[in-house]
Amino acid sequence: MTPFEPGSSSFQYQSRTRLIFGQGAVTRLSDLVPELCGSRVLLVTDAGLKMAGHCDRAARMLRAVGISVFVFDSVSENPTTDDVERCTEFARPNKVDFIVGLGGGSSIDCAKGANFLLTSGGQMQDYRGVGKAKAPMLPMVSIPTTAGTGSEAQSFAVIADPVTHMKMPCGDPRAACRAAILDPELTVTMPHSVATVTGIDAMTHAIESFVTKNRNPVSQMFARQAWVLLAHAFPAVLDNPYDLEARGRMQLGAHFAGTAIENSMLGAAHALANPLTAHFGTVHGRAVGLLLPNVIRWNTSAVGELYQDLAISVGWAESTDSPEVASRKLADRFTELLTRADMPNCLSELAEEHELLENMQTLAEEASQQWTGTFNPRKMDADDFRQVYINAMASGTTAAKHVG
Repeated sequence: MTPFEPGSSSFQYQSRTRLIFGQGAVTRLSDLVPELCGSRVLLVTDAGLKMAGHCDRAARMLRAVGISVFVFDSVSENPTTDDVERCTEFARPNKVDFIVGLGGGSSIDCAKGANFLLTSGGQMQDYRGVGKAKAPMLPMVSIPTTAGTGSEAQSFAVIADPVTHMKMPCGDPRAACRAAILDPELTVTMPHSVATVTGIDAMTHAIESFVTKNRNPVSQMFARQAWVLLAHAFPAVLDNPYDLEARGRMQLGAHFAGTAIENSMLGAAHALANPLTAHFGTVHGRAVGLLLPNVIRWNTSAVGELYQDLAISVGWAESTDSPEVASRKLADRFTELLTRADMPNCLSELAEEHELLENMQTLAEEASQQWTGTFNPRKMDADDFRQVYINAMASGTTAAKHVG
């Protein structure tokens, strides 16, 4: 096996999203929207970004060129179907013909979700899965202010159920953004805690999408480049939040990882993380970050050579290391990054042990039902997910001994 082995499966690749990158790139918005024939814009964001001034700046730029702007600024973290419905109800009487998603993955996903309902009607649950849009969708531009989800590069809206809080992927090629504007200057206002969890999330995207069973040369090309950018830039941003070059590398890395996800999906770490968010309110980046090293150890028997390539590519392993040794180094060094970023590296830091044990079977069963888990390179059932949770209850160092 080589890192870029095409495999026996066929694949298709089509870039649907124009990328506009650079310091000050957000000023291109006032040219881009008219170019794409927008005249009445729904601007979807959250209250924090409105307070930071990013929302008002974008609205002013658009209004200066004669475009009507309608601002929905109450997106919540981990948007639910309720958020999408409120956004849609706000937008519909304003007869919008264009959407701008400004913010992190929550704002962008909510904007995509509203696009489904504005154009095809129904409710968000109708679009769970792939390719269920019934009509052409409104043109949309995304302006990410974090370096995490890579949602701007994907045709999926990830929306949570308001009761169970389980995440629901809703994808359609027509939901892809026409363009994504990446301006590293917009990420400087991120609180430190947001920068760390989104950065870790982006790195998990790069690693997982590189090894999924649906991987292909295109997805691996984007995932590997994303990993190299992120692994080098993340420590630099931790040391100096105002390092715009490092911020730019983080944004590009997150975007490339999002492109990789679009072409190969994710794996077990994300399947394991979602039930923790649903039951314990764990921030997604914290959950998926602490689980990833355990998943690397679990998957090494299946894709050790791929993990080896990633570890060597950033200087975390030597070319003479075996796949098993290099994979272990990848997991251990990732755990060190979690510690450096003041993030948890074991489940016992998220909840009391007795609570985890009482809910273990439920967590495992729900993880086994997550769509992302079906793309993991090593096939897993509920018992396997339960074992990885148990491994993750120990410290990062101890967990290395519990390889499935």
